[in-house]
Order: sequence, then C-alpha cells, then structure tokens
Amino acid sequence: MTHSLSIDVFNPGPASIFPVSSVLISGEREAVLIDAQFQRNDAEALVEKIKAGGRKLTTIYISHSDPDYYFGLDTLHTAFPEAKIIASAPTVAAIEATKEIKLAYWGPQLKDNVPKAILVPEVLDGDRFELEGHTLQIIGLDGATPARSLVWIDSLKAVVGGIPVQANQHVWMADTATLSSRQNWLKTLEHIQSLNPELVIPGHYQLSNDGEPPYTIQSVAFMQAYLELYEKEVNTSETADALIAAMLKHYPDLADRSYLELGAKVVKGELQWP
Repeated sequence: MTHSLSIDVFNPGPASIFPVSSVLISGEREAVLIDAQFQRNDAEALVEKIKAGGRKLTTIYISHSDPDYYFGLDTLHTAFPEAKIIASAPTVAAIEATKEIKLAYWGPQLKDNVPKAILVPEVLDGDRFELEGHTLQIIGLDGATPARSLVWIDSLKAVVGGIPVQANQHVWMADTATLSSRQNWLKTLEHIQSLNPELVIPGHYQLSNDGEPPYTIQSVAFMQAYLELYEKEVNTSETADALIAAMLKHYPDLADRSYLELGAKVVKGELQWP
C-alpha cells in the first residue's frame, strides 16, 4: 500500500522580486521539489524548509525556463547534492538558449542574491516521474506550447508548477507578446479545467484579501477572465499607456502593477524583452 502524499508550498510573497512558488511534495520517507526559487536568500530559506520536513529530497524538477524558477538551483544543489535535477526537454532547451541573457539582465538587480553558478537540469526521459509509487505527470508537452507545461499529480488531484496559472496580481505578459501565444495560453487553462483539479498551486501569486493562499480552481477562472479582457483591450488600445489604463480600470487593486506596465510595453512593441 502506497503512503499518501502531502504538499507544502514555499512562496516568498511581496518581499521578493517575484512571488514564485516552490512546491515540496512529500511521501513517507522521500520528497521531490518543484522549482527552485529566484533569489539566493529565498533558496536558502527553502533549503531550511526542506530539511525541517525530514524527508530525503530525491528530485528537483524545474517546471519552466524563466530564471525565477531555476536561479536557486546552485543553493539547493549545495544543500542536497544527491538530488537529481531534471526538466522537460523544451524547458532545458529554453534555459540553455536564454540563461546568459537572463543573468546579464537580472544579475545587477539581484546583487548579493545572484546565483553563484547557473545549473542546467538534465532532460527528463518521458513525461512523468515518480515519488514512492505515485506518478507526477507533465502535461502540455504534446500541445502548442510545450515549453509552458505543468505537473499533474493524480493521487492528489493537484496541478502545480509552470507559468500558466497566476493569482491576485497583474499577469506577467512580457513573454507572450503575440496573439497566438495568448490564445494557446487560454487553451492550456481549458485543459486544466478539464482535469477537475481539487488543488491548483499558481506559479506566481499573492495572498487573497482574506489572507489565504489562492489554491483553488478559481485561480484558473481568474486567469481566463484576465486574458480575455487583456485581448479585448490590446485590440482597442493604440499605445502601452492606453492598455495599462484600460486594465487598471478592470483591476484597480491587483498587486504587481509593474508587471502590467512592462508587459504592455512589450505587447505594444514599445520595448523588446530579452
């Protein structure tokens, strides 16, 4: 009989540049980690959380190629040198193609929290890995945007990892400047809905107004509504400033307005994003 799994989420919140989620999935004796944090100080705090759990960390899976998902790998590898570091083939390819550009851009902003070394995961063989008899499946590898996949844990009915789900903040749009990329994003969200998950851990989030984390299917509904409104306003806004103003009318109280401002400039062709 397999032991049931548990999930513990580390998210540094507004104190850090990115409120990015790292998800620790634990069995009876072993654990796996989904995503490695961005800032070194956050990766160090994550290490302490993992150690406090008392399980052997066997695997670190990187679910997305943005640096906030993998810059903390050197800190985690130092603490857990026996843990395998893996990612899907599209994610590894994207990291290899962009790691130097991303380090050049973010290094000066991270300052003392910059990684001492950039570690690139090994390619996962197939579309799944296991923890104590439980399957963790990578979904989206056969879709239109295989570099933007997620992890499905059927035994928990849980979706974790990746960039497609964000919550309680303006959505990071700088990496989806084309209409087709945003349409594919909506298809991914529809796929998540079709799984009927009981638990959804957004890749980025702020706490809800009641102080609770947004770990429900409502985070997917929020994303769908945001993207649909965004597309409408992109089509009617001539400039980034107009797009920003329009989205602020819809979402005046969302956190991380800087994400909206940057993304609007990229989407409207006023800024090239590395």
